[in-house]
Amino acid sequence: MTPTLRSAGLMTLSMGLFAIEDALIKSLGGVFPAAQIVWMLGLGGTLAFSAWFVATGAGLRSPVYLRPRVLVRTGFEMAGALFFVSALVLAPLAVVSAIVQATPLLVAIGGALFLGAPVGPRRWAAIAVGFAGVLIILRPGTDAVDASAWLAVGGIIGLAGRDLATRNMPPDATGARLTLHAFAALIVGGAVMQAIQGAPLVVPDAGGAAVLLLAIAFGTAAYLAIVGATRTGDIAITASFRYTRMLFALIIAVVIFGERPDLWTLVGAGIIVASGCYTLWREARAASLG
Repeated sequence: MTPTLRSAGLMTLSMGLFAIEDALIKSLGGVFPAAQIVWMLGLGGTLAFSAWFVATGAGLRSPVYLRPRVLVRTGFEMAGALFFVSALVLAPLAVVSAIVQATPLLVAIGGALFLGAPVGPRRWAAIAVGFAGVLIILRPGTDAVDASAWLAVGGIIGLAGRDLATRNMPPDATGARLTLHAFAALIVGGAVMQAIQGAPLVVPDAGGAAVLLLAIAFGTAAYLAIVGATRTGDIAITASFRYTRMLFALIIAVVIFGERPDLWTLVGAGIIVASGCYTLWREARAASLG
């Protein structure tokens, strides 16, 4: 098996695990307020990664956590999680998953505007087409899609900001440390949001606790798989397999939640995925020529 094929397989596995985590989070929405789900996931992730650091002897404390770029990244991660989980709880899974596929397009825009990344006319056109796909899904001004789906737009802004802030991180700011920092911040962000909203604290029963633990387990496994996927192989080819998450989400939405995405949602999702793949291909080509 070639390194690229192995990386593509790990990326596909990661996307499948993330899609399952999304479904578990959505199922928790019928029991817990969205903000409580966020801080519970943050608590579970913090405990899991803390145990990992202790077991490996790496230590929990690090000066990297207070660096401005890390704090900015964590802020975007926290905002993105709050919006994304709220969207998962309130809106159809298929719609939310389709909108989130536009995150790489927003990253490309941010890279051009804030990091000086070169983006030619063709890539700008592909980005514009991709966001046209988002508008096709949301269809603003109509009642075709629940207004809560717009929360997913806030989610992709947060996720894109996180990805942009992650670029050019110092070597000691490892993915595991950044993730631990982000999980810890989710505890604070979710708790503050729950207090602001005045949402009641719901004590998990055995079933709710089991689903929560499964969500944390699948999310952690997905993270480990995506780290492995990005270490070797052709990064452009590997990254394109991120879009398999849309396929997994559609299957889960239809089979588990009984959703029936309409034609325009499917068309919009197809446009987003196609434009995203084209953008990745153009970036890879530009890098090989430069």
